[in-house]
Amino acid sequence: MSQLDISDDFSALPRHHQATHSEKLIITASSLGTVFEWYDFYLYGLLTAIIAAKFLTGLNPTTSFIMALLVFAAGFIVRPFGALVFGKIGDTFGRRYTFIITLLVMGLSTFLVGCLPTYQTAGVAAPIMLVALRMCQGLALGGEYGGAATYVAEHAPDNKRGFYTSWIQITATAGLAMALLIVITVRSPVTGVGEDAFKEWGWRIPYLISGLFLAIGLWLRLKLHESPVFQKMKAEGTQSKAPLTEAFGEWKNLKIVLIAFFGAIAGQAVVWYTGQLYAMFFLEKMLKVDGLTANSLIIVALLLATPFFLVFGALSDKIGRKPIIMAGCALAAVTLFPTFHALTKAANPALAHALATAPVTVTADPAECSSQFDPVGANKFDTTSCDIVKNALAKAGINYENVAAPAGTIAAITIGSTTVVAPDPAKVTGDDRKKAIAAFTARVIGAPAVKAKPADGGKPAVEAKEAVVGELAKVGYPTKADPAQINKPLVIALLWYLVLLVTMVYGPIAAMLVELFPSRIRYSSMSLPYHIGNGWLGGLLPAIGFAMVAANGNIYHGFWYPVVVAAATLVIGLFFLPETYKRSIDG
Repeated sequence: MSQLDISDDFSALPRHHQATHSEKLIITASSLGTVFEWYDFYLYGLLTAIIAAKFLTGLNPTTSFIMALLVFAAGFIVRPFGALVFGKIGDTFGRRYTFIITLLVMGLSTFLVGCLPTYQTAGVAAPIMLVALRMCQGLALGGEYGGAATYVAEHAPDNKRGFYTSWIQITATAGLAMALLIVITVRSPVTGVGEDAFKEWGWRIPYLISGLFLAIGLWLRLKLHESPVFQKMKAEGTQSKAPLTEAFGEWKNLKIVLIAFFGAIAGQAVVWYTGQLYAMFFLEKMLKVDGLTANSLIIVALLLATPFFLVFGALSDKIGRKPIIMAGCALAAVTLFPTFHALTKAANPALAHALATAPVTVTADPAECSSQFDPVGANKFDTTSCDIVKNALAKAGINYENVAAPAGTIAAITIGSTTVVAPDPAKVTGDDRKKAIAAFTARVIGAPAVKAKPADGGKPAVEAKEAVVGELAKVGYPTKADPAQINKPLVIALLWYLVLLVTMVYGPIAAMLVELFPSRIRYSSMSLPYHIGNGWLGGLLPAIGFAMVAANGNIYHGFWYPVVVAAATLVIGLFFLPETYKRSIDG
């Protein structure tokens, strides 16, 4: 029988022989296909700012960025539904066929994103089509992970299951690293089209490249045979007739699902998305590091930390899955805040100095202050003095603290020792209000010089204006991070540590989830809680985190979300999560 021969006799091979038989093909095809899917999925995350400019024009900058993150999150929101659909197919018809379908759906959806018209060309239809394709990607990813992890685990030797499945765990980071590398290459003026052309049209290239990856992934996966565990179930007629009902409608299985979710997956999800994605957004949006530099620093950290997925996967075969995952959650809960404070000092020391020496406070009546988030773009944030103040600071991405004032107080910004009072919307209306807000914003943030332009083609003449140095700049708040002042070794070390936490919570979890559930309902049982955790708790983390920052003003406020969830998972996991690393998965 040849290496790639698929026959009923294969299921009769001894378990250890099944594990070694074509193991390179099994791991390569499963992992590489999943790498391509993660590449496709995370391209959007890397290009969020550009996507916002191309597909979400007409909204204020803060809302536009949060909405772009929510479009990003749309793919995560539907992942549990993909887990249900493909989980049932995988438990009923087989692992192999299911993740061939998911790869096809993901690859085509990503390729089509690169072909979409922008808002300027197609109007509101453009973001609608974008959301639809993101949802297709999410559905595919919802079915991919459970299939790949189950497939590899069911081929692995019992004493190396953690190591074998850690190759699947490595794929998310590898896909992100690959996406970063291609984006950096394409947007670089040396190796690609340059920053201006990349923002205009070059962002499409990484999406279109996914067509090639789709072809490679399909070619590899079509060579695979079905899982021996599934073949055995099929031969014996022990497959579940209703895997979803059995997995989630019977308390003995549902109880395990809930324990897995609250005692492992929830913490793993928030640590993962904080350490890799939120860190990237934080560098660019809050610390004002240019996109190319931020991407380059992150990819170095990813490459240095990625081998630890395999290290912790293999270690979990020796000491168990639970202690490694719990240690990762504990470290995250204790160290996320100090790590990101240190990242601020290393990536933008001028900003860190300004935060320490000239803190910004907003004194306002809390009843007048909104969240600075408007999904429909109707709120101009100009009807209360507090909104005017906070909108100006949100546009500049400035950290500030809130001081409550008595009702009726006109909001003011204090920058170091200087206080600037906002316009009173009750006293100025129409164009006068616009001019007053513009003057206030210029005094606080600054304004570039404007060249005079004569009236042309019905357009009014533009009056020349000198540049205005804002109060923030006077006390040292930078408009962007100075590349020469970035402590790159320290930034990489801090990012490496964040990814190391990811490898601790993520490396062993696939093996644990496979071991928790019986083979007849394994695909469905592990996929749904995994994708609720990673799709909702994790995938929504960037949008929720930045919405928390916009509402509160403190650039670190969003980290309360992952810290609280990781701490809760630690407590629940310690008391209720079983150890699984010595369990058989054949039953």
